[in-house]
Amino acid sequence: MNKTRLFKRSLLAVTVTLATQQAMAAGFQLNAQSATGLGRAFAGDAVIADNASVMARNPAAMALFDKTELSLGFESITTMIEVKDTTYTVPVLGASDVNDTDDVGSTSIAPNIHLIVPVNEKFAWGINAYTNFGTKTEFSDNYTAREFGGLTDVKSFNFGLAGSYRLNEQLSFGAGLDLIYGQGTFKRSTSASIETITGGATPEGTALVDVDKADGWAVGFNLGTVYELDENNRFGFGYHYSPEFTAKDDKGQEITLPLPDIAEFSGFHKIEDTPFAVHYSVQWIGWSAFDKIEMRNLQNARVGTSYDKQYQWQDGWHYSIGGTYYLNSDWTLRAGYMYDTSAQDELTSISVPDSDRQWFSAGFTYEIDQASNIDFGFTYLLGEDTQVNESVPLNATASTNISATTHADAILMGLQYSRSF
Repeated sequence: MNKTRLFKRSLLAVTVTLATQQAMAAGFQLNAQSATGLGRAFAGDAVIADNASVMARNPAAMALFDKTELSLGFESITTMIEVKDTTYTVPVLGASDVNDTDDVGSTSIAPNIHLIVPVNEKFAWGINAYTNFGTKTEFSDNYTAREFGGLTDVKSFNFGLAGSYRLNEQLSFGAGLDLIYGQGTFKRSTSASIETITGGATPEGTALVDVDKADGWAVGFNLGTVYELDENNRFGFGYHYSPEFTAKDDKGQEITLPLPDIAEFSGFHKIEDTPFAVHYSVQWIGWSAFDKIEMRNLQNARVGTSYDKQYQWQDGWHYSIGGTYYLNSDWTLRAGYMYDTSAQDELTSISVPDSDRQWFSAGFTYEIDQASNIDFGFTYLLGEDTQVNESVPLNATASTNISATTHADAILMGLQYSRSF
């Protein structure tokens, strides 16, 4: 095997794994189930049950409804990603500075729909569809360190069917199935520096990763329970099992990676004889299951057959608290705060800027009539500076390296319509 082929195989394997990790970064786990939840930083969302979207967090909460409930809406997610103080190091050529980049983020839309149908005083069932993970970052075609940047566009859609059972006045249970569809586009290419050190054997712009709309399906499940102290105080717990996910493209490339399980505990307390309520949530996200990414080329049994990339991820946590003010019969106001911990530990990347984050949220509900309302939610997500140092091997003894500081903020807005029947 010649040196050029060895170089392209090694770089292809590593850049694919760098690209695909972005889909699973905690910073891009989408809390996009409802505009209502967005307006309170999702504090108490596994038990508040002010509309049908609660079934996405806890299927047992469907038992709290005595009428058919429909909610549908969308969230817009605008990420603002900055890569600065960047140094790019190439064997033989040495180190060079790279211009700061502050436009690799994007805006995406995440729709959702939820329907809960009570059968009688004991049973209810529901169906829903929403987005759980998704991100898009795109570096310019003339970015100096092109093997580290490029295009990553990842989406996942969750289709759910769930049921609930009320055991007694205090205790309810629920369970459901999740059918998950995922799609991803990953593109990376070689830089001018790589063309130089290979003597032109690998021209600038040579495709290293060109995965176009790889997609696949997986099946998960969810469980939940609700305990009601009285009409003003209740607790909820929900658990989502997420499967290992495999995506394939038309070129025979297959990528396999594990998705994280999620567990959440929530509380809701309306203060007696006042128009105020407080609510809170603690959510655990099992990112430590993300131990490696596997890549296989199913159409070529001899070249680039497989590649495994090991990771050292850590579990993530969300801590949120919020308040609701029932202003009058037409308007409900809400606000919330969340502290969200990073999934990344020692391994970081410019294409997946991740850090601990703070959520500052506010929203409202407007009652159109006794059966329908509109919700609006807004969140400003504030990240932290993260130091990045990553490498891509050229061969068995040499690699390119990039060091930088990344920062990612986001603006999320949601609009939702809900109706009782």
